[in-house]
Amino acid sequence: MTGRPPSPRARGDATRPPRPPSVDRLARSIAGTGLPHPVLVDVARDAISTGDPAAAGARAERFGTTLLRPVINATGVLLHTNLGRAPVAVARGGVPARYANVELDLETGRRGSRSDHTARLLALAVGADAALVVNNGASAVLLALSALAAGTRVPVSRGELVEIGGGFRIPDVLAASGAVLAEVGTTNRTRLADYRRVVDDRDGAVALVLKVHRSNYRMVGFTEEVGVHELSTLGPPVVFDIGSGLLDETTPWLRAGPPSWLRGEPAARQALEQGAALVTFSGDKLLGGPQAGVIAGRRDLVQACARHPLARALRPGALVLEVLQDTALAYLRRDGDAIAFWRMAQVPVDELLRRAESLGVGEVVRCHSVPGGGSLPGLEIDSAGVALPGDRTLALRRAEVPVVARVHGGRTVLDLRTVDPDDDALVAEAAKAALSPIDG
Repeated sequence: MTGRPPSPRARGDATRPPRPPSVDRLARSIAGTGLPHPVLVDVARDAISTGDPAAAGARAERFGTTLLRPVINATGVLLHTNLGRAPVAVARGGVPARYANVELDLETGRRGSRSDHTARLLALAVGADAALVVNNGASAVLLALSALAAGTRVPVSRGELVEIGGGFRIPDVLAASGAVLAEVGTTNRTRLADYRRVVDDRDGAVALVLKVHRSNYRMVGFTEEVGVHELSTLGPPVVFDIGSGLLDETTPWLRAGPPSWLRGEPAARQALEQGAALVTFSGDKLLGGPQAGVIAGRRDLVQACARHPLARALRPGALVLEVLQDTALAYLRRDGDAIAFWRMAQVPVDELLRRAESLGVGEVVRCHSVPGGGSLPGLEIDSAGVALPGDRTLALRRAEVPVVARVHGGRTVLDLRTVDPDDDALVAEAAKAALSPIDG
């Protein structure tokens, strides 16, 4: 007797693919990664949709590496843009989370001004009448031009029409502000007479003259440019974007005085003394603070910037102001060691060599650090660290506390100038682990 063929249910699962797990069950199975459940649900859904639910755990681990986390900078680039430029920290010393008097006058109980705190300290540090803090250096230039020069011509040397990282172009910022660019001079040579022709031209008003520090490149050879003092004789106020945020070329916050590698870098105090009406600069470069922008100089011009509608859109938050205030106070106390950038930049090479030897891993080498962050182009600072054979950068980045290094000459170099001494043990541990998969 011939029976009926068994139903699919009777045959079991041998002839059909297994059902994928539910999204929720798969998400709960990878909870050990420590990520919030909604994130794990999203990861699980992606893994199931690609037909590879078994990879959900690895996907969750990879997602964790995309989150902001502390890293150790062993690249030798002091102001590493990809690592947040100047290293800063908020030190609360165990104090619980609290509010801050960002816009409150504690004496009167009335609404105060953000400029009554950090900005006032920065004005004191550079000898300015007043200052204003915004959220980055490009914002400082944009706000100054928008508030003071919209609808007017602004002469700028062709040699200073720079593009800085991230597509920040001076002509584009001028256009966005409503000002009209008036190019003067040539790429390599600009004279005072070039500016004067624009200022004296009756066809259009000139509200200010803009000077821009080239920051991330240098011109050498048959070159000429006009200094701030000469520009100040033209009549309109001079706005000088010094870029990197060096406050004073005499560096009174450093016990050993100004390092030789700072020679030629424009400083805010000296620019104002030479006749600039305003200076603009970044907070996270040579200033050594958080990402911010500063406008400092004549009180009436700073106040005009503060009243402009863009000022509210570009203002920084309380955390930035708190860290920048700590930075400004360190300058006023002349305590350069309290600012990580200056502390790292001044470490003697002999001390770095001793630290490299004590790591007990790799080959002790001399190397060169660089300022980075679009500051002091071409400059190298003598340094030291250790070298590991081959390219071990990925293994170093996978350490519990990721270590970011560089490859040079077929070896992985860990430059200790940009490593805090308290992190040396972590660097040694990561370096040994990076060697073990191949050499162990």
